Amino acid sequence: MIKVNNISKSYNKTEALKNISFEVKKGELFGLIGPDGAGKTTLMRILMTLLIQDKGEAEMSGLDVVRDYKKIRRLVGYMPGRFSLYQDLTVEENLEFFATVFGTSIAENYELIKDIYVQIEPFKTRLAGKLSGGMKQKLALSCALIHKPKILVLDEPTTGVDAVSRREFWDMLKKLQQQGITILVSTPYMDEASLCDRVALMQKGEILRIDSPARIVENHPRALLAARSEEMYRLINDLRAWEKVETAYAFGQFVHVTPVDDAMEAVELEHYLMSKKHRKLQVFETNPGIEDVFMALMSASNQ
Repeated sequence: MIKVNNISKSYNKTEALKNISFEVKKGELFGLIGPDGAGKTTLMRILMTLLIQDKGEAEMSGLDVVRDYKKIRRLVGYMPGRFSLYQDLTVEENLEFFATVFGTSIAENYELIKDIYVQIEPFKTRLAGKLSGGMKQKLALSCALIHKPKILVLDEPTTGVDAVSRREFWDMLKKLQQQGITILVSTPYMDEASLCDRVALMQKGEILRIDSPARIVENHPRALLAARSEEMYRLINDLRAWEKVETAYAFGQFVHVTPVDDAMEAVELEHYLMSKKHRKLQVFETNPGIEDVFMALMSASNQ
């Protein structure tokens, strides 16, 4: 459904994308996961025919993103990262406008958007610029779906919204996927990776790994320990200064530690930290998550 082959893009002398290749199958929910500056938005804009790549090829539903840009724009729904609807139009007026642009109507494709629209219908006469973040998100998604696209492209759709709205949004994406829509979504939130069928972990314009979230976590190559003390900042510095520790990164209330030797047990790490006069220590073995894998891959790519 989506094919990307060796796409590269530079701005002046800065490489935004470096030989990116992947495929998204029909009906799949595929995630581009990575921090700001990873190249996700540049890639999205190329696929949406808003930018032209320096080299490589890309197809959307068998159509070339350069030659067939007009056809692609009619079969793909796009929700950019920044709210881009008409803020001085009401909710209903925005929907009617986008339906008219695509030669359809709200009534014609209402079945597709009804589960989303019923949540914003009480505010249909409110100006779009006066909506909350979560409501803006739902309106933007409705407008992206109003012409019943085959592919839905969403660039960081949950950035800046509350946790409840994020969860609701992903529930909506799952329902849309069940209706046969292929979905490509980017996000900087590692916890959202587990909600995708497959993900591409991106950093500095490159793809570090592509697989299902479960297989990515299963293939984490190293043992992992978690540690906590009364002085977290000093804890991180002491861990990074020890030659037996490969990496130490803050994860919520704990520091995740990758030992140089996988045979290291929690008790050895605890003894080291006790020798550094740390108090109220907690040290234990833990299971890796997507973020741990990403940090490990990023560390390896920087070496």
